[in-house]
Amino acid sequence: MSGAVRPGAAGANWDGEFDVIVVGSGAGGLTAAISAHDLGQSVVVLEKSDQYGGTSAISGGGVWVPCNHLLAAAGASDSHDEALTYLKAATRGMVAEARLLAYLEHAPRMLRYLEEKTWLKYRAMLQYSDYYPHLPGSKPGARTLDPLPFDASRLGAEFGHMRPPQPGTLIGGRITMTAGEAHTILCKDRGWTTLFAKRMLSYWLDLPWRLRTKRDRRLTLGSSLIGSLRRSMMDRGIPLWLNAPFESLIVDSRRVIGLVAKRDGNSVRIGARRGVILAAGGFEHNQAMRDQYLPKPTRAEWTVTPEANTGDAIRAGLEAGARVDLMDHAWWAPTVFIMGREKRRALFVERALPGCVMVNRLGQRFVDEAAPYSDIVYAMYADNEKSNANLPAWLIFDAEFRRKYPCGPLLPGMVRPDKALPASWLGSVFFRADSLDSLASQIQVDAAGLKETIERMSQFAESGDDKEFGKGSNPFDRYYGDVNVKPNPCLAPIAKPPFYAMRIDAGDIGTKGGLLTDQYARVVREDGQSIPGLYAIGNTSAAVMGPSYPGAGSTLGPAMTFGYIAAHHLAGV
Repeated sequence: MSGAVRPGAAGANWDGEFDVIVVGSGAGGLTAAISAHDLGQSVVVLEKSDQYGGTSAISGGGVWVPCNHLLAAAGASDSHDEALTYLKAATRGMVAEARLLAYLEHAPRMLRYLEEKTWLKYRAMLQYSDYYPHLPGSKPGARTLDPLPFDASRLGAEFGHMRPPQPGTLIGGRITMTAGEAHTILCKDRGWTTLFAKRMLSYWLDLPWRLRTKRDRRLTLGSSLIGSLRRSMMDRGIPLWLNAPFESLIVDSRRVIGLVAKRDGNSVRIGARRGVILAAGGFEHNQAMRDQYLPKPTRAEWTVTPEANTGDAIRAGLEAGARVDLMDHAWWAPTVFIMGREKRRALFVERALPGCVMVNRLGQRFVDEAAPYSDIVYAMYADNEKSNANLPAWLIFDAEFRRKYPCGPLLPGMVRPDKALPASWLGSVFFRADSLDSLASQIQVDAAGLKETIERMSQFAESGDDKEFGKGSNPFDRYYGDVNVKPNPCLAPIAKPPFYAMRIDAGDIGTKGGLLTDQYARVVREDGQSIPGLYAIGNTSAAVMGPSYPGAGSTLGPAMTFGYIAAHHLAGV
C-alpha cells in the first residue's frame, strides 16, 4: 500500500544509497537538493510524474521574503519586528512562533544564497502590496519578488521534461510575461501597447527556436524559477529520477533510514544515511482525502494543480506517527470551467478589474471581488453556510468589460470576439444574454436580487466608494485595477448589454494542511517530538502561513526556505 511504513535495519540491502533523498521536484525540493549538495551531502530527487517542476512550474514563481536584500535597491525598507508583527496578525495564533521566527531568519539567507550560487535571479516588486494592508506591520510592496527571465536553451533536452506553464499566464497561450509585464498589460498602464508588441515580435522573430517548439524560449514566472534551479542541479550533477513514485518509508527502531519507490516499473529500496525530505505537494487530487478533511462541497476537479498531487507523502507521514495540522485549509482560488481542457483556470486578477461583480444564487454580493484569491473561496464557504445559496458563485460583467479585459479563458473581445470562440463554450464556459433577467434565468440566479446588485454597483462606480465591501479601497485591490478608470480603478458601471456570466467554483492551487513540522522542518509526532530522519516542506507540511496568505509568494517562499533549513539541519550546520 502506498504510504505504508516498512520496517528496515541498518545495513539493509539497498538498490541505491544517498545522504539525503528528496521526494518531489518543485521549487522547495530542488532548493533542498542544491543546498544539501553544496553542504557536502549526496542527494537524489525523486519525481512521481514524467515532468519535473510540480505545482511550482505552473505558478507565478514569486517568493514573499521580508527583509530581503533587494529591498534597499528598490527604494523600500523593512524590519524584522514589522514582519513578525504582520505574520502574527495574519496567522491568528495558529502557528508556533518558533516556525515564524525560523522563516523570517532564514528566508533572506535562502534568497541571497540562491542568487549568489545558482542561475536564479529575482527583482523586488515595489508596488505589489502585502495581501492584508490593514494589518499592522504590512508593507505596500517589495516583499514579493518576481523571478527574472531564464533562457530555456540552457536546459538542452531537459527543457522537454519541464512541466509547461498554465495557458492563462501566456499571451495567446504561447508568449511569456513576467509578473511585472502582466501587470502593465492587464491594467493598461503607460506603455502597455508597446510592451505587448515587443513581446509578440520577440517571440515570432525567434525563428530558430520556433522551428523547434511552440514554447517560448524566454522562461518567466514558475518556468523561470524551475528552469533556473534545474540548470543549477545539472551543473552539480544532482540526479533527478522521473517516473519514480514514492511508495513507503523504511524505518528501523530509531529513525527513518530510507524509502521504497518505483523505478522503471520496479520497486527499489533507497537508503538515506541522513534523512528523507518530503516535498511532494498536497492532497488536492485525492477525493477521499478532500472529503475527509476539507469543507463541503469539494471536488478534485476544481483544483488547477498537477494530477500527481494525491497526498502520498502526507499519508506516509501519518503511517509513521506524524501529527497533521490545518487539514481543513487550502491555498484557495476561484476557478472556472473550460470545455475540452483538462484543468480549470484560476481567476487571480480579473476580479479586480472594473465592471464586474460576484454574486450568489440570490443575486447578492458576498465579498470584495478584488480581495486575495484565497479569501474569495473562504468567503464562498462562509456565505454558503449562512445563505445556502453559494457554491457555485457567479461572476457577472457587461459588454464593455468583455471588450476590454480578459476573463479566465476569454481574451479581451477586442482581440477575440465572441464569434471567434468555440461554439460549445456558450452555455458552458460562459453565459450571455441581452438582459439581466434573461441572464439570471439561464444561470438560475434570483433576477430581482441581481438587478438590485447591479444598480448598486453602478452607483458605487460613480462615487468611487464601494459602501458594501470596499472594492478598490486599499493598495492590494488597486494593484490590478485599470489605471485609466476614475475615480476608482476597480469600479465601473455594469450597464451595457449583452451581459455575461461565468460559474465560479471553490478551487485551489494546492492544499495547505499537512505534516506538522518544527522550526528545522522536522516532522513531529502527536507528542511534539520529532521523527528522526524525516523532514517535510511545501504543501506536504502544514503551512507556516497558517490560514492566511500574507503576500504573493507565500507558498513558494516557505517551501524553498524550509528546504534550505532542512538541508542545513541534515548537514549539522
